[in-house]
Amino acid sequence: AFVSCAEKASASCSGAGTEENIQSKLIIPKAQGLKISGTFLDEISHDIPHQNWGEKEWDRDFAYMKAIGIDTVIVIRSGYRKFITYPSEYLMKTFGCYMPSVDLIDMYLRLSDKYGMKFFFGLYDSGKYWDTGDLTWEIESNKYVIEEVWKKYGHHKSFQGWYLCQEISRATKGAIAAFSSLGKQCKEVSGGLPTLISPWIDGKKAVAAAGGDLTKAEAVSVEQHEKEWSEIFDGIKGNVDACAFQDGHIDYDELDAFFSVNKKMADKYGIECWTNAESFDRDMPIKFLPIKFDKLRMKLEAAARQKYDKAITFEFSHFMSPQSAYLQAEHLYDRYKEYFVEGTAADFFIVQALRTETGDVLHRQLVEFLHRGHADRIEFHLLLFGSDGVQPGIVLFLDEFLGGKVGRHDFDAVLVDHNPPSGIHLR
Repeated sequence: AFVSCAEKASASCSGAGTEENIQSKLIIPKAQGLKISGTFLDEISHDIPHQNWGEKEWDRDFAYMKAIGIDTVIVIRSGYRKFITYPSEYLMKTFGCYMPSVDLIDMYLRLSDKYGMKFFFGLYDSGKYWDTGDLTWEIESNKYVIEEVWKKYGHHKSFQGWYLCQEISRATKGAIAAFSSLGKQCKEVSGGLPTLISPWIDGKKAVAAAGGDLTKAEAVSVEQHEKEWSEIFDGIKGNVDACAFQDGHIDYDELDAFFSVNKKMADKYGIECWTNAESFDRDMPIKFLPIKFDKLRMKLEAAARQKYDKAITFEFSHFMSPQSAYLQAEHLYDRYKEYFVEGTAADFFIVQALRTETGDVLHRQLVEFLHRGHADRIEFHLLLFGSDGVQPGIVLFLDEFLGGKVGRHDFDAVLVDHNPPSGIHLR
């Protein structure tokens, strides 16, 4: 029989205990926030612990991301000072950067290809801007990095954009020149691929990560923020396509005031308005731990109210992944799914073994199952695992039934993969 973990029944699946069916009783409306559809990848780990994952762990994490609708991954920086993510001949020769043991950019691109995600390459950060306050220092080194990277990796289908990784919050020396110059070169080299920046708002929580303070007295007003960023947007429009302001430096009762101004400015200057929904908690004296779910929820709801174009997060793998070094991250993942998945069902299903001789039965039961799912407003994915016995005939049938989406890795497609992220199976 075609048994579903989405059935509204108390029976367990694949030997799982009945506690698998227990859901939190939410007293607020579900799914009112903007869904997170992108995440940064931080393998330089400047101020958070390195998790020392290999390709097996990263492959599994991409599956976890895909399961909740993440379609975009952004390398936050390809290098910081002497540590780099790929074997750059230029950076090793010019800046004395260390040779990495693994080409992470190659790995991320292959995984992005596999899971049908868009990959944004983050530029190099020499550290000179942080030392001098002048962003123009970063232009020269990145000219060579952009050329080198596009020549080396530009053939990947998933290479879909660039992240200008230099972060600012206010009118900054050299900012307009640097963003415009780097954005222009990225677009010219790659045939017009989009460029992204992610500045922070100079709010009351904009304090040094290495310090002990959680807030500061001097914070930018909404009016001053609008004045300075209107000037910056005017200077970078056409070379920067999207701006994702970090949302963690202002208080929760300030979200709508700043978010509405961000959206108004972005619309005026033709820049997409994203939010960088930080999934770590800036209110804790320990830096940094996964955020309390309600704080993340309020930020995503504010972004939805202001009709933002996209929500990304810093960052899934440390602060939301079920396999994170932080135990709380898996719980945040579960609370996020409970909030955004309507009904009481799981949001993805794993088909482990379906044989061609049961095709007629499968056809009828699958159609009935999908109709029940739609009636209950359930959003889900079917993941097929070929090595576990899914036969070619079944895949061909599903491909026809789902409009040719098998293997295309669209958001709502059937995925052919080998790493079940939940352990839940349909037989």
